[in-house]
Amino acid sequence: MDVQERIREHIASQPVVIFMKGSPDTPMCGFSARTAEALKSCGRAFAWVDVLSDPEIRSELPKYADWPTFPQIYINGELVGGCDITMQLHEQGELEKMVQQAADTAA
Repeated sequence: MDVQERIREHIASQPVVIFMKGSPDTPMCGFSARTAEALKSCGRAFAWVDVLSDPEIRSELPKYADWPTFPQIYINGELVGGCDITMQLHEQGELEKMVQQAADTAA
């Protein structure tokens, strides 16, 4: 499976996935830490991919998504955005609604 197919598989197989530096429990950058905390606060499980441990995904995901930075959040297969957008949605109360709806749809 090539890297683009692996990216598609990660996105399609989970209702919510974050491509980040590190893991939600041990983030390796502040942006990833803030974004993972916002997702955790939604109270639903989410998938994650450590782009630091997978250099192919780290180099190809920005091309796949036409989004140059990490983290990247996908909900129901759609790119939501990075840290700034996720934090804005979180502050507005929209992120929790999106994550809950995605989890309910997947159940």
